[in-house]
Amino acid sequence: MADKKNNPAQVKDTGHVWDGIRELDNPCPRWWLNSLWLSGLLVIVYFILYPSLPLVNDSTKGLLGWTQIKEYKADLAEVEAIRAPFEETLASMTVEEILADQKMLNYAIGSSKVLFGDNCAACHGTGGAPAAGAGYPNLTDDDWLYGGSIDEIEMSIAKGRAGMMPAQGSLLNTEEVDQLVQFVVNSSVGKATEAGMALYTAKGCFACHGADAKGVKMMGSANLTDRIWRFSGEEEQIRHTIIHGVNDGADVETRVAVMPAWNEKLAIVRQVTADAIADDEDLSEIDWDDELEGDEAERLTETDIKKLAVYVHQFGGGQ
Repeated sequence: MADKKNNPAQVKDTGHVWDGIRELDNPCPRWWLNSLWLSGLLVIVYFILYPSLPLVNDSTKGLLGWTQIKEYKADLAEVEAIRAPFEETLASMTVEEILADQKMLNYAIGSSKVLFGDNCAACHGTGGAPAAGAGYPNLTDDDWLYGGSIDEIEMSIAKGRAGMMPAQGSLLNTEEVDQLVQFVVNSSVGKATEAGMALYTAKGCFACHGADAKGVKMMGSANLTDRIWRFSGEEEQIRHTIIHGVNDGADVETRVAVMPAWNEKLAIVRQVTADAIADDEDLSEIDWDDELEGDEAERLTETDIKKLAVYVHQFGGGQ
């Protein structure tokens, strides 16, 4: 057979010829045939051992009973077993204690990357810095409307934020709007004029933004004296904000800026506890049945909120 293969003139052909090339009728190499039969045998073995044939409502299970879901759950259980001691420790720690413990801090940051990606990155960006003009707060700068301490960040995540600026379009004439726009632009570079400040005061803007226009943390109002813009520093965009406001339900063109509450129950517990401590009250006397209505949103667990607070604080803008 080998001699015939070396001499094409002695090998039977198929009768097919293309461009002068004659198709011979040599048998397939033995190694190739063996591989073909072996692959068929492997298919049969696979059908016997693993799920393979679809049925009406299910499929054959196979002798091994293996499924991707079972493998996933087994791997997840292994990961959770490793994480369990850390999660139990975190649950009993405050956010300040986590920051002070390097081992737990490293764990909180490492385990928060997916948590942040799944719940926060859609608005704030994967690294805490959203796209320019997106209208979402930048978590990597030093501008914190509601405070940038670790406790305040935790409260912002748990409680959510929805500051409100009333639309001024019906209260100001065109000239006054133009003057206030210029005042905001000048204030952002430290060049506010007396005339601009006088109008700012006369129109009551100080009630929310403060007498010095640096904002009021308790209200979450913007600091008009820095160059950090929630929406835009362009004059037309500033004008739009003044005229239509922020989260003003009476104005269809108002800017919408709402962060949902991720654990309303935790926010209430934290606030009530803080108020009781400030008033020197006995914490054991707090009536939680009265403070909590039972339907508070809990999208994330208390431990998840702690980890996210630590993660955000480490972006670089935490105070």
